Amino acid sequence: MELKELKRTQHFDKVKLHSLESNLYQLSVVVNGKEDYVMDGKGRFMTSHNKLELQSLFKEKQVDAMVLCHQSAYDEMVGQPPSMAGNILEVPLGNTDMA
Repeated sequence: MELKELKRTQHFDKVKLHSLESNLYQLSVVVNGKEDYVMDGKGRFMTSHNKLELQSLFKEKQVDAMVLCHQSAYDEMVGQPPSMAGNILEVPLGNTDMA
């Protein structure tokens, strides 16, 4: 989903802020059950070092859930096989209306 399309969309099932590394977040949204990563005007994934900057894109929009997502690599680091189910942690974020 391009940023200009995100700005036209009024309802989001879920907004996901993916924690990639220390203070770097990537944005994806779920609309009508379909997840898409948000791209900027230059075709790059929408990222920010400030999660509030990404949250502010949804000011005055209907957001059913906003979560912070983190995927851990610790299983592989301690010799465990990669999990077939994944190990993504989703933490609900407050202040989803940003009004």
